[in-house]
Amino acid sequence: MRDATGYRAALGAITLLVVTVAASWAVLTPAFRAPDEPQHLNSVLRLAYGGGWPAPGEALIGPAVDGARGQAALDSDLPGRHWNRDDVVQYTDVEPLPDDRRLEVSADNALPAPGGGGWRLDAVDQMTQHPPLYYAAAAAWLKATGTAEARWDHLLLSLRLFDVLLLAPLPLLAAATVRSLLGDRPDARPAALVAAAGVLFVPMSAHILTAVTNDALVTLSGAVIVWLTARVLAGDLRWRTAAGLGLAVGVGLFTKVMAAFAVPMIVVAFILAGTTGRPVLADLRRTWWPRASRLGVAGLVAFAAGGWWWLRNLLVYGAVQPVGIPERWEPVPNAGLSHFVTTVVTAFTRSFFGDFGWLELRVAPVVFWGGATIVAALCVAALVRPDSRRDAAVLLLFPVALWASVVANAWQHYVETGWITAVQGRYLFAGLAALAAVTALGIRPRAVAVPWIVGGAGVVAAVSLVYGFRGMYWGHLEGVSDAAALLAAWSPLSPGQLVAVGTLTCVAGAAAVGACVRFAVVVSATSRAVAMTAAPASTAATTDGTGASV
Repeated sequence: MRDATGYRAALGAITLLVVTVAASWAVLTPAFRAPDEPQHLNSVLRLAYGGGWPAPGEALIGPAVDGARGQAALDSDLPGRHWNRDDVVQYTDVEPLPDDRRLEVSADNALPAPGGGGWRLDAVDQMTQHPPLYYAAAAAWLKATGTAEARWDHLLLSLRLFDVLLLAPLPLLAAATVRSLLGDRPDARPAALVAAAGVLFVPMSAHILTAVTNDALVTLSGAVIVWLTARVLAGDLRWRTAAGLGLAVGVGLFTKVMAAFAVPMIVVAFILAGTTGRPVLADLRRTWWPRASRLGVAGLVAFAAGGWWWLRNLLVYGAVQPVGIPERWEPVPNAGLSHFVTTVVTAFTRSFFGDFGWLELRVAPVVFWGGATIVAALCVAALVRPDSRRDAAVLLLFPVALWASVVANAWQHYVETGWITAVQGRYLFAGLAALAAVTALGIRPRAVAVPWIVGGAGVVAAVSLVYGFRGMYWGHLEGVSDAAALLAAWSPLSPGQLVAVGTLTCVAGAAAVGACVRFAVVVSATSRAVAMTAAPASTAATTDGTGASV
C-alpha cells in the first residue's frame, strides 16, 4: 500500500516537472521561432474567424500574422545561429516594440482579403495539407479563454499553453504503458517512473511541442495509441479497448498522417496479444476470431473518426497527402547515395535531440550522437531481455515506421530534385511514448536508482533551457543581465512572472527528486520487511523437514 502511494506521488511530481519545463520553453522561445509556427497560428485564426479550410496551396497568411511576424523580427538571426549571416540583422540588435504598440488581432485583420496577397512564398499557409482537428481545437481554446481577440503575443502565448496541456499526459501515458506490460513485477513501478521522466531526455520535444503546432496533438494521440497497444499485448481484448484504440488512431489521423504508421504495431499486437509463454500459431488457431473482430472494430472506428479524410484527399486531389506549398528550388543533380545517407542520418538525429528554433540552434555532435547511442543501447537491451523482447519489438515498430517513412519521402524528393528536405526529428514524436517505454524496459532499474535517473533528466532539461536562453537572447558582446532584459522586453509576461515560472520549475525539479527518494526508501523498507518475514518461515520449514530440534 505504501509502495503504491509513494509511486503515485513520484509520478505526479515527475509529471509536474515535465509540465513546468514545457511551460518554461513556452515562455522562453521567441515568437515564431519554431518550425512553421506562423502558419500554424494563421490556420487557427482562420477557423476561429470563420475562414474555413481552403484546398492545399490556396490558403494565405492573414494581415494579423503577417504583421505579427514583422513585429517579432522574424527576419533577424538569433545570436546562437550555427552559421552567422553578415547581411542579416541580429535579433539582439532589434529594439523590441513596446507593449502598447503591438498589433491586436481582431475580425478586421485575422483573415486575408478575398483574392488579395498575390503570390509570395511567405504568403502561403501550407497547413491545409493537413486535417483540421488540431486547429479547430485550438480555435475553440481561444474562444473559451477569451484570447481570440487579443494582442498577438498574448494570443500566441495562450496557444502555446494549450499545447502544454496537450503535452501534460505524455509522462502518465508512458508510465501506464510500462505498467501494462510489466504488471505486478517488482521492477514495474521503478521502470514506469523512468519512462515518465524519459521525455525530459529529449529536450527538443519540449521546445517543439510547446510551440503552436499540430505535432502536439498527434504526439498525444500517439501516446494513447502506444498505451492501448500495450494493453492489447498484455491480453486485453475487450471491445472497449479495441474501440478506444481505434478512436485514438482516428484522432491522430484527423490531425496528421503520422498516426497511420502505428498500424503495423497495432496489427502485430493483436496477433501476439497474451501469447507470452504459449505457442503463437496454436493460440492463433484457437482465438483468431476474437482477435480479428477486435482489430476490425478498431479499424472501423479509426476510419470513421479520421481515416476518411485521407480517402477524401485521394478522391478529390488525386493524392493521399497533397502538397500545400509549391516546389521552392530548381532541380539540381544529386550528390549520390552516400551524401544522402550521411546528411539524412545526421540531420534526423541532431534535430531529434536539439536543433532549437527553426533548426538553427544546433547542439554539439557529442550531444546528439551520445543521446542516440544511449537510446539505441537501451532499446537493444530491451530486445535482448527474454521477458521484454516481444513487447519491445512490437512497440518499436511505430517509431521505426515513422523513421522509414520520412527517409523514403526524402529519398523520393532527392531523386527527383537533388534536394534533401523534410528530414526533422520531430516527425518521430508521435512515437515518443513508445521510445520512452522501451528504453525504460531496457534499463529496468532498481528503486534506489530512480532518483538518480530522474535527477539526471532534470539536469538535462535545465541545461537545455540555459542553452536555449543563451542561443536566443545572449549576444556576443552582452552579458547575462542584458540577455535577461531582452527576454523580458520581448515577452508578454512581466519580469516577475518570468521569475515565477523559472522558480516553479526549479521547485518542481526538487520535488520530483524528493518524491522519488521517498519512493525508493519505501520500496527498500518494504523489501526488507518482506525478507525478514519470509526468513523465519523458511527456517521453520527446513527444520521441520529434517527433524532437527530447535
